[in-house]
Amino acid sequence: MPQEIVEADLLIHNANIVTMDESNPTATAVAIKGDRFIAVGTDSDVMRYKGSSTRVVDGNKRLLIPGLNDSHIHLIRGGLNYNLELRWDGVPSVADALRMLKQQVDRTPAPHWVRVVGGWTEFQFKERRMPTLEEINQIAPDTPVFILNLYRQAFLNKAALRVVGYTKDTPNPPNGEIQRDSNGNPTGMLIARPNATILYATLQKGPKLSHEDQLNSTRLFMRELNRFGVTSVIDAGGGFQNYPDDYQIFEELDRLGDITVRTAYNLFTQRPKNELDDFQSWTAKSAPYTGSPYYRHNGAGEMLVYSAADFEDFVEPRPELPAVLEDELYEVSRHLVQQRWPFRLHATYGESISRFLDVFERVNKEVPFKDLRWILDHAETIREKDLERVVALGGSIAVQSRMAFQGEYFVDRYGAQEAENTPPIVKMLTAGLRVGVGTDATRVASYNPWVALYWLVTGKTLGGLSLYPASNRVDRHQALRMYTTGNAWFSKEEDVKGQVKAGHYADLSILSDDFFHVSEEEIKRIESVFTVVGGKIVYGTLEFEKLSPPAPKASPDWAPHNYFGGYYKASNNGGSGGNKIHMPQHAHHCNHHHGSGFCDLDCFVF
Repeated sequence: MPQEIVEADLLIHNANIVTMDESNPTATAVAIKGDRFIAVGTDSDVMRYKGSSTRVVDGNKRLLIPGLNDSHIHLIRGGLNYNLELRWDGVPSVADALRMLKQQVDRTPAPHWVRVVGGWTEFQFKERRMPTLEEINQIAPDTPVFILNLYRQAFLNKAALRVVGYTKDTPNPPNGEIQRDSNGNPTGMLIARPNATILYATLQKGPKLSHEDQLNSTRLFMRELNRFGVTSVIDAGGGFQNYPDDYQIFEELDRLGDITVRTAYNLFTQRPKNELDDFQSWTAKSAPYTGSPYYRHNGAGEMLVYSAADFEDFVEPRPELPAVLEDELYEVSRHLVQQRWPFRLHATYGESISRFLDVFERVNKEVPFKDLRWILDHAETIREKDLERVVALGGSIAVQSRMAFQGEYFVDRYGAQEAENTPPIVKMLTAGLRVGVGTDATRVASYNPWVALYWLVTGKTLGGLSLYPASNRVDRHQALRMYTTGNAWFSKEEDVKGQVKAGHYADLSILSDDFFHVSEEEIKRIESVFTVVGGKIVYGTLEFEKLSPPAPKASPDWAPHNYFGGYYKASNNGGSGGNKIHMPQHAHHCNHHHGSGFCDLDCFVF
């Protein structure tokens, strides 16, 4: 008796599909039922699943890929603040950045601040410089302005200094500097020396959004990620991101069914010298890999103990970590391994990593790591001899595109030759390590995954500096594999995500341009034109715009997102040029305004 054909809810055909499924690497059509793919193959194969209620979408021969998965980002914290932030991600010049700042200052009501919090570098600007405190104070004499530059420094105008209370009599906090003029008065520059605590703590003094505005803000940040084809992330916790209080918004969105970016979250301790207490409490109350398909627990980190925090700031010398590191990290990591909790650890410098591995090897002799998924994050200067130690302990490494934003600073301090393997991605892969990839957004690098993919493939910074020789670069297929099926391992979801494959979550993106064939410089300008998460259409533009759910207006009304969007779009920022999203020759151009830009013959969208 012939098998009954299931009627699909959504069918996409006439697409150029790269599945990341080695048993079926390419296809032209997919059928989706509920939240899963039920068929992947040729148009004729998949059309059998078309029924009277099936929604059929023409892929217009565009490239369709599995949804992108960022293995290290700070989505939860980013969502709580997204509507407060003026994003300079992708802005081409200081002149444009200052123009946007002036416009936002003029519309921001007291007591709110204007905040630019990460995602940019001076090297992306055509002037090749940062704004000055004089320029910022001239633009904003009365409205507080806070501008974060990497984990290096923050600019505060005079109004912000008044609000936060930094005066001639304010002492420097531990591990940070309030820069002063010749009379001892704060200039407005805060310097992380050697870590970012002063930057976090000062930013934390600003007003917060209301509960309803935080819900709106998080929805919009997820939609912004959907705009670039991101359908999954691992949230690595973060400074001043307290559990469970700062997770309530995400839990509510999960209950409402409103999450459009699957999120696995790690728990990040916030209490120096009380880290073990935190993890003992958390391991008693919750278990890793539990939750819903859209919001699930992923273990501990990226902060395990504060004595092991080697924040990267390549302008400053490498920090010397204290002698108590070994004992404190031993207590926490031994407890986590006993409880079979996966963990991740922020680890920038090879000197620090060697010490961390000494601790882990000691723990492993007492409580075996066997089959426990644990991660070193960042690892820019990990030593080659330590790669084998990570392999022996069954570990993995997650790298991020931070060097694309600060590679010039690294070269200035350590030299071009030392920068060639920062991090040594190919050596990691050759050693047999699982290597995840992501952005570490939003306070250092941008959340745009295509910038990270550009960095992986070209070995270049956003400023165009070539960091890596061919021997430390990966090809486009390997880069995309790392960002999809590879990253799924880091949340123990490799059996359900990362591939366009029957039985896997129906998470996909149709791209504006063909990642495999555009020029290298065009890679960082790619966007999604159609994004699906769990079989639901969550984003569409150009010929797919009519299928897209409408974007909510950002709240409050003065939120920068209502005027500038997120990642820079010349059409929404008064620019005279921009990057064009490609329209296939057989697709119809449209001449009306979109929430994501103008879709006319120029289609200016960054």
